[in-house]
Amino acid sequence: MDESEHGVPAVRRAGAADAAALMAVDALAAAGDEGRRASPARWCGGNAVVLLAEDPTGPLGFAVLEYTFFEQGFLTLLTVTAAARRRGVGRRLLAAVEAECATPKLFTSTNFSNHPMQRLLRSAGWEAAGLLHGLDEGDPELFFRLARHARHVLH
Repeated sequence: MDESEHGVPAVRRAGAADAAALMAVDALAAAGDEGRRASPARWCGGNAVVLLAEDPTGPLGFAVLEYTFFEQGFLTLLTVTAAARRRGVGRRLLAAVEAECATPKLFTSTNFSNHPMQRLLRSAGWEAAGLLHGLDEGDPELFFRLARHARHVLH
């Protein structure tokens, strides 16, 4: 996806050379979380599709699409820098993931306490699909599926 003349961020596939930029965008990786610091290289070098949103100032956010959830598309992570939030970056990344997804079903999850992500997903046409307890103590994981995705896939 190209950058529009109206300042909408460009979204492109990230490669191995972008791993450091992804770590800088991810607040947990930037704070030193070793698991998250190792993830960008694994995602960029593996079977994941990493979509990077950027503008002339640099990276604004990224999304990771994998096919490890019952062999269906799964949005593993979507993160946007604090400075770029509420500017349409997350919505643009969601649209890019939907366009990229090669399976008829597309899922994601977020903590029950993550109300901003839930609002973003619902406003983009995702619907709640289930609740899982036990991943993060006291904060269940809420799963979503993109309700209209099956109609868009032409495979």
